[in-house]
Amino acid sequence: MSYILFVLLLGLVAGLATVASNPSPYFAALGLVLVAGLGCGVLVGCGGSFLSLVLFLIYLGGMIVVFAYSAALAAEPYPESLGSRRIVLAILFYSFMVSLGVFVLWPGWYESSWVTAEESVEFSVFRGDTEGIATIYTTGGLMLWIGGWVLLLTLLVVLELTRGLGRGTVRAV
Repeated sequence: MSYILFVLLLGLVAGLATVASNPSPYFAALGLVLVAGLGCGVLVGCGGSFLSLVLFLIYLGGMIVVFAYSAALAAEPYPESLGSRRIVLAILFYSFMVSLGVFVLWPGWYESSWVTAEESVEFSVFRGDTEGIATIYTTGGLMLWIGGWVLLLTLLVVLELTRGLGRGTVRAV
């Protein structure tokens, strides 16, 4: 299982380097979907299956909206692809920086620290991810409600700012 987690984390870092180095919204959105899938795979490997499913569905729903807006507002006839020289050099630079960080921090890292929430207590009848979701809705209900209203207000402000000259939000730039 640790080898699968290692491959998922390696793909996660490669996807993050792709997102960070790509100026085109098309390929950056593709990299974000890849990173979301691999990050949820890491969560499943660590025991958070319900949390992983919820985050993946919410994140991909948000990514569809972000990709639609970025594709509508930044319509490039010839977007810079993943194989161009500048993007490959940026990905190699980010990969080198991550490798340098791993080299510096490797002596303090132990594989045995990858335990799930269920393995930390001997005879636990609760799952860590579902119990955490229940806690969010009980003790953090007010903050969740305020966060929902703030997101709605942000959506309305962004729609008003990108409206243009009375032609709607989706327009040619």
